[in-house]
Amino acid sequence: MRPRLLDLVGLLARLLLGGVLLVAGWLKITDLTGSVQSVVAYDLFPYAVSQLIGSTLPVLELALGLLLALGLFTRVSAALGAGLMLVFVAGIASAWARGRSIDCGCFGTGGFVQPDQTAYLPEILRDLGLAAAGGWLAARPHTLASLDSLLRRGRAP
Repeated sequence: MRPRLLDLVGLLARLLLGGVLLVAGWLKITDLTGSVQSVVAYDLFPYAVSQLIGSTLPVLELALGLLLALGLFTRVSAALGAGLMLVFVAGIASAWARGRSIDCGCFGTGGFVQPDQTAYLPEILRDLGLAAAGGWLAARPHTLASLDSLLRRGRAP
């Protein structure tokens, strides 16, 4: 592939992962109680830890999403975003394996649902795709329309 085409693929990956993180973080930060309840529903941590995760996760998602959307610190932001997606995959897979009937809470309030309302496989596949986008960017952070590229151009040779 040509470098310009690879830069375009990178831009699309950056905007996809960054956009998803921004939307997810925004929906959670506007309902922190629901965000905490979503984490509690996974039944992976003591309540105090779930409360900490549910309260801080939206801030992390917003920060990573903003950095990716701007194309700033792309390699690190993408690696952290990909890692976060893999953590989500592990959490969803754990809930599925333990027979829990929950909505993942990925885009706002999750929690308990009827068994026929779960969507574990699509959620896992979505998050694996987003992790792949982050992996691409971590390996090749050069993209079109990024602050990283503007900062690189401004440096002395």
